[in-house]
Amino acid sequence: MFTVGLTGGIGSGKSAAAARFRFHGVNVVDADLAARVVVEPGRPALTEIARHFGEGAIQADGFLDRAALRRLVFDNPAERRWLEQLTHPLIREEIISSLAASPDTHAAPYAILESPLLVESGQSALVQRVCVVDLPELLQLERASARDGNSPEQIRKIMAAQLPRAERCAKADDILDNSGSLAELEAQVDTLHQMYIKLAAQA
Repeated sequence: MFTVGLTGGIGSGKSAAAARFRFHGVNVVDADLAARVVVEPGRPALTEIARHFGEGAIQADGFLDRAALRRLVFDNPAERRWLEQLTHPLIREEIISSLAASPDTHAAPYAILESPLLVESGQSALVQRVCVVDLPELLQLERASARDGNSPEQIRKIMAAQLPRAERCAKADDILDNSGSLAELEAQVDTLHQMYIKLAAQA
């Protein structure tokens, strides 16, 4: 199925854009959800993580302690690479499976892969087109801080670990400008939706 990758930095408005695509009956596959699924209790990846990082990476209820794991890998490139080598192939398999979901259950003739690390993780190889949700970095910082309750310093660290804005936009086939209101963003999604229907028919 014709698939569009939807990406953007933290606080860019990816979720709002994805929600509007869903409104049009599009199968939106969330890469973050796939990343959570592959480390659920009982999955081999969680066992490997516990073996590698110790039981401190696992909560009392048996689920992955994401905050603890983030602290362990954020400033340690070697550990982050180890984790990515373990999880990225599994996440990719989960995404492919979700994208192959029966088209009968979705009205639109194309799918969306929503992923904050679409380019960095190599998931862009799974899509035929890339759509970036973009906004000025100061506004991105302001919105992400207000939404998550994180300090501007924490948000800046996350932004620094993601692809730079100019580089992300250079990879885009389509750009959604989210510097305005939600209604303005949704109007842009509506326009792209019509275009993607035509592109899917030609694919």
